[in-house]
Amino acid sequence: MTTYQVIERYKISDYAVLQTLTTNELVVGGSITVAGVDTAFNGTVEVRALPEYLFIGVSQYGDLLYDLNVPVLNQVLYAKAGDNVKRIASSGTIAYTPTCTWIAWDDIATWLGISSATEADEDFLVACASAANQFCWRRRQEAGYIDSLTTSPSGDCTLAVRMYGGALYRQRGSIDTFSSFNEMASAPIQGLSPMIMQLLGINRPRVA
Repeated sequence: MTTYQVIERYKISDYAVLQTLTTNELVVGGSITVAGVDTAFNGTVEVRALPEYLFIGVSQYGDLLYDLNVPVLNQVLYAKAGDNVKRIASSGTIAYTPTCTWIAWDDIATWLGISSATEADEDFLVACASAANQFCWRRRQEAGYIDSLTTSPSGDCTLAVRMYGGALYRQRGSIDTFSSFNEMASAPIQGLSPMIMQLLGINRPRVA
């Protein structure tokens, strides 16, 4: 779980806005838990926007409006019914616990073409699946994608997570490469390979 310190709060037109002390890694559509701010702001809510300017209300068409002459860093906006609140200093926290569940451990076992022989094998496959889910979701988030935490955005992403989880499993007990025989040359690391990056759609050139 990641926690951010709140330093300011205000509310306009049934939308609450909090400013965090440090740069946050929240995403639009993500679920956050606001605590210790005020009863009019606290609760588990969905992020609607991460504005870079002062929020000033809603247009007659329902569009969010901002004062482009007043930049405000690290803001989080979400729907919260209630009276308007002037922009004031605040305390409290925003907690964010992203848990991605795109694949399960048996998806990795299927991709590897193995069956779990022991409980320890299954435990390690579970750990690999958890790590692969979180890592791949986070890399896509860093690349600008907004994805569901529970459903993979596409088949290519699902395959990429399975491949990455399989690479983690194959490096079990090794420091820097896959297990190999001493008489043979070391196998190259195939972790975040170009193919996996291609399937995830990350590091692709941005075009207009």
